[in-house]
Amino acid sequence: MSLDLARLRALNNAHATEPSWLEPARLAGLVDRAFFVRAAGDAEAFALAFDQDADDDSPNFLWLKARRLHDELFARARGAGHDRIVCEVNTEPPNPASGAFHAALGFVENGAAAIHGGARTVRYLERRLAG
Repeated sequence: MSLDLARLRALNNAHATEPSWLEPARLAGLVDRAFFVRAAGDAEAFALAFDQDADDDSPNFLWLKARRLHDELFARARGAGHDRIVCEVNTEPPNPASGAFHAALGFVENGAAAIHGGARTVRYLERRLAG
């Protein structure tokens, strides 16, 4: 699959309050290390997911907009033997839309943290995958 990284970066950075701002090299590195990468439509939404052992220092690496992206992620993760999906959602700055979206998908909170020297706080969410 061919990804238009410039369009995905533009989408990401247009919403940089929710995910994190990405420079071109950072996005390319994330895509290279991702366990799962998919874009929906003409870059209206995209998902990057990392294996639990990924070498990534980003506190926020996932910004998703469409349920079907998650369904494919859940199926692939189950097929790879994973028993859960985890993510984080900002609480400061607030991101209530993402919180509601993930709650509707069955994610529950399992922790919280202040990151970036306290400039941002996140809730860590988890969804267990049925066998």
